[in-house]
Amino acid sequence: MSSVAKKTLGTGAPETTPTGQAPTSQATAERIPAAQRRELILEAATGVFAERGYAGSTTDQVAKAAGISQPYVVRMFGTKEALFLEALDRAQGKLLHAFREVIAAYDAGELTEELQHLDPAVGSGRPEQLKQLMAIAYADLVEDRGILMMLMQAFVAGHEPAIGARAREGFLDIYRLVRDEAGLLPETARDFLAQGMLMNTLIGIRLPEIYEQDSTAEELLECTLRAKLPMVLKASRAQRRAG
Repeated sequence: MSSVAKKTLGTGAPETTPTGQAPTSQATAERIPAAQRRELILEAATGVFAERGYAGSTTDQVAKAAGISQPYVVRMFGTKEALFLEALDRAQGKLLHAFREVIAAYDAGELTEELQHLDPAVGSGRPEQLKQLMAIAYADLVEDRGILMMLMQAFVAGHEPAIGARAREGFLDIYRLVRDEAGLLPETARDFLAQGMLMNTLIGIRLPEIYEQDSTAEELLECTLRAKLPMVLKASRAQRRAG
């Protein structure tokens, strides 16, 4: 069961119905506000799709991860494709929100301390500094591996008409944000997205798991993730312990 499900449904002794029976997970879910129920399922779906991909996942697996019944998932989302698309929108939304938070904080003059840790060789203009700050924000999302891998799984499933269209739309939204809102030149925006895709790839193939076992892996991870590498390695170890 996901952490959200545990937090929402509780971990103590089960409540009982008026007949003295423990309520079903679906009955418990029914008492949760609709928006919270939806988020619970989307978080579980993100984890399932991230690990298994679109083709390898089922609504039953999502239901089990969320601790609710499969008919309940279908009733709320309709089809697996619709659920995948909404989970993809959620992942892309979190990424765009993270970038916009950085841009807003920078423009409000709230990142004085963070600016002191940037590489001056990259440049001291707004676009150059925002590029570094957004890269840090992107690396922070690594802690929620499901978000980044959800995006990767959408790219893999791009041959599916509805998924491909949504993935293309989302990718272009990210490009427009870094080009128009952060002010990056097209070539710089391209390099920024390429760096993000490299990070996704390294995480997707679980390269952090062989850090310290392979010198080439160490080199690539260090030059790609830089200061965020310890956090990525910590997240990787936590995921292995979780199974």
